[in-house]
Amino acid sequence: MEIAPKNKKAKMRLQCPMPKLTFDKITLGHGSGGKLTHQLLESGVFDILSNPILDKQHDGAIIEMSGKIAMSTDSFVISPVFFPGGNIGDLAVNGTVNDLAMCGAKPRYLSLSFILEEGLSMEEFWDILLSIKLAAEMADVQIITGDTKVVERGKGDKIFINTTGIGELLPGADISVERISAGDKVLISGQLAAHGIAIMSLREGLEFESDIETDSCNLNHIIAALVENFGTDIKLLRDPTRGGLGTVLNEVAKGANQGIRIEEGKLPVDMQVKGACELLGLDPLYVANEGLFMAVVSPHIADEALELIRSFEYGTHACEIGEVIEEHPKQVVLHSGIGGKRVIHMLVGEQLPRIC
Repeated sequence: MEIAPKNKKAKMRLQCPMPKLTFDKITLGHGSGGKLTHQLLESGVFDILSNPILDKQHDGAIIEMSGKIAMSTDSFVISPVFFPGGNIGDLAVNGTVNDLAMCGAKPRYLSLSFILEEGLSMEEFWDILLSIKLAAEMADVQIITGDTKVVERGKGDKIFINTTGIGELLPGADISVERISAGDKVLISGQLAAHGIAIMSLREGLEFESDIETDSCNLNHIIAALVENFGTDIKLLRDPTRGGLGTVLNEVAKGANQGIRIEEGKLPVDMQVKGACELLGLDPLYVANEGLFMAVVSPHIADEALELIRSFEYGTHACEIGEVIEEHPKQVVLHSGIGGKRVIHMLVGEQLPRIC
């Protein structure tokens, strides 16, 4: 039986006990490049994330790649850095892994850079490192180079992380908005808005009792299976993070010069998340997600693709939510269960700041 991520992390914590260090908090000295920096890296980063490439401890990394590659970079400044179901560490790995997967690529390597704030506890940093290690193992990627800097107390927010990823394009992948045409089906791999609501549940004055957790996870294994089985019938892949599904749908409609119709009754939203959105005055279509993707696929493979996605742990709630149409090009229109219609516009402004 597959071990749940939470149990894997608990087991890893036992296997990788925190070493005794000179300081119990990050100091400016840890960013000096001297003895404390080396102690932090040797007893923490290099030890936990060890692999043959990273172990060389060079300023960069030499890797072998073949054919076309995909590359993506992202910075993570989420607040708070620990939240229900995860933390900034696994979020940083999953975020870049998923960006590569949306290109139709197999993620292979990541760089990892930390900006640490003076005063961050070593225990918190250790927990973040363990989460990074577990997320990388689950995604089957190697962290091969990186950097660590320390800023004065009050000049950061505990920790910021930058990850850059490189992957190899999957055979048969041809992911492009230009390939979309009328009749194509729009699929979503999971329930909306869980990540954004998990974060908001912790923020000032907005706490409420719930067991809502982030949906953050790696999606690359599902994408690899889709491309392997359906090839060019998988026309577009996007992960609706900041701005949510509503914003991504608008980007796709504009890029394809087509209309998109979605059915309100088909949008998958957990009842607790839906209730929290109503309480906070948020529309699930614009709330951030970190563990689901939207796919535009040829109509004749839509049912089979859904069946495949649902066979994965992170795809059990996958469903078809609409289709690409010739009417109202560059617009997204939502059809309600009572026969009404409304245009779904792109998100204006920042609905939920510091969400990833």
